[in-house]
Amino acid sequence: MAQSEFELIRRYFTGLGASRDDVATGVGDDAALLVPTPGCQLAVTTDTLAGGVHFPMDAPAESIGHKALAVNLSDLAAMGAEPAWVTLALTLPEADESWLVAFASGFGALALESGVAVVGGDLCRGPLSATVQAMGQVPAGQALHRGGAAPGDAVFVSGTLGDATLGLRIWQSADSTRGADEWQMLERLHRPSPRLLLGRRLRGCASAAIDVSDGLIADLGHLLEASGAGARLEVDRLPLSDAGLRLAGSEAMRDMALAGGDDYELCFTVPPQRLETMARIAGLAGVSLTRVGVVEREPGLRLVHDDGTTLPAARAGYRHFGA
Repeated sequence: MAQSEFELIRRYFTGLGASRDDVATGVGDDAALLVPTPGCQLAVTTDTLAGGVHFPMDAPAESIGHKALAVNLSDLAAMGAEPAWVTLALTLPEADESWLVAFASGFGALALESGVAVVGGDLCRGPLSATVQAMGQVPAGQALHRGGAAPGDAVFVSGTLGDATLGLRIWQSADSTRGADEWQMLERLHRPSPRLLLGRRLRGCASAAIDVSDGLIADLGHLLEASGAGARLEVDRLPLSDAGLRLAGSEAMRDMALAGGDDYELCFTVPPQRLETMARIAGLAGVSLTRVGVVEREPGLRLVHDDGTTLPAARAGYRHFGA
């Protein structure tokens, strides 16, 4: 017997995620009632993940649920915010209950791990997509922004870059032979890890920050534009995974790191006088941090090898309505 969207919401999404005392009214009413912490600012972000655009149509439902939340939490991480509440609007071509069980499992597990409560949303029929609004809190005046980088600031990135792009190529490949390296790349594609702890620790240290979703060239470019500055990016220092290098080689991995996207790592800048503090943060961040360049006064992004030769910064990252 077919179930209504209200029955499906009650069954799969009511009570999902963490239980929080600051939720006065959650799922089940016309709107959620939330109780923000005094002295904090509210950080709000929204992302839509569309099937066939942001994830393969045949991706596991559990991983789609994880990723739908993770990409929004990554935006909060880039602001230095502590995640608190999310809403989920899910559009499905049909009410496949086994798919819903898996999706809710992936979404709920990350919500619980991140201390996030699901407080509302919607469920309707249509092309497969998931829209998440994530809300977090940050002490007033301490949020990280894209603007704020100044000449002389060091440019850092977290984790490794390019793995998710390689993972997509592996997923789409006709070759079904997959070893440990291939599965590691697929994990980076399907289950990105939002750098929430790092984002919070960067408060008061980083001068600017952004998450890397559309490729390092594109996203660092956004940060530099907002800051009214340029940068020198040392391409031979890009953090590339051993598994990626074994599978694709250094040149291909470098290109994927620069323009591939879907990494959901943090790119941030640190003034010279705070580099000692940065060294302490690196030991507490729970993820590797790599210094890859320096902010310069001249606008634009210059890609430079260790031997001084340059690499054209022609690729601008993913654009939904680009050529």
